[in-house]
Amino acid sequence: MLSGGVYPVKSTFDLMRLWAMLTGLALAAWYFGGLYMGAKQTETLPMLITAIGGFELFHFAQDLWLKRGRTNG
Repeated sequence: MLSGGVYPVKSTFDLMRLWAMLTGLALAAWYFGGLYMGAKQTETLPMLITAIGGFELFHFAQDLWLKRGRTNG
C-alpha cells in the first residue's frame, strides 16, 4: 500500500479500468458543460457515458463479490 492508503495498479486490466473511469468523467464533464452553455447535444454522448458507467459498476460489484468470498486465515 502506498502513502495515504492508495493501492498500486496491479495489472493491465486495472489500468484499463482507470482509463475508463477518467474517460467517463471527462465525457460527463463535456456533456454537462455543453448543457450549461446551451449547445445542442447528440444522443451518442449520454449513451457512451452510460456504457462506461455500467462497465465500472459491474466490475465494482464483481470486486465486492470476490472480496466477500475470501476468508481471512
